[in-house]
Amino acid sequence: MTQTLTAPARAEQPRRSNLGTMLTPLALDVAAPMACYYLLHGAFGTSEVAALGVSGVIPAVRVVAGIVRDRSLNGLAGLTLAVNVAGIALSFVTGDARMMIAKDSALSGVISLFMMLSAFTARPVMTPGMRAFITRGNAVREAAWERLAGSARFRRAERRFTGIWGGALLADCVARLIGAFTLPVSTMVWLSNVLLIAALAVGLLVAGAFGSGPIMTMVGIEARDAR
Repeated sequence: MTQTLTAPARAEQPRRSNLGTMLTPLALDVAAPMACYYLLHGAFGTSEVAALGVSGVIPAVRVVAGIVRDRSLNGLAGLTLAVNVAGIALSFVTGDARMMIAKDSALSGVISLFMMLSAFTARPVMTPGMRAFITRGNAVREAAWERLAGSARFRRAERRFTGIWGGALLADCVARLIGAFTLPVSTMVWLSNVLLIAALAVGLLVAGAFGSGPIMTMVGIEARDAR
């Protein structure tokens, strides 16, 4: 029997595919390393350094696989791989499991500083992603964005959007760094992820309210007036 998909069913397939694409890195970078640590350290009695070292290999392998698949190395992928490898090596050299926790905050710190510095340039680093989300490839909205790009108010909102995201990640960096050297390692393995998710949630809310929200409104009005 030949099965014919209805329009909603056909639309559902790309949505499921996109959801899987977004959740896979999260599972490999957050859930899998955390589960690996608690399994090795809690169930098998492996040392904290060894358990964290093995769990840290998982996101590193994901990054390498992405580089091989895409046959290209972007700055973020290279930075993520370098920080993971350095954290694993430093932990084994020093014998201090806290260095593996601290390396996650270091990654957030470097990215946050890059974001905040770019907010003072003509091309804030978060603008391309925000533009793609707001215009969605629509020619009228793209044209509206181009016309607004020279507006001082529009440019301030662009810089504010990237700056807020940089501030959220910097707060995450500081909180995780403090926790790495003051709280038990077993606590920070899960709390580190909670702090990151909290920082991302705050970034979404605040940057949306004061950055992408006003820009979306301006683009919508400009596109409507153009019609």
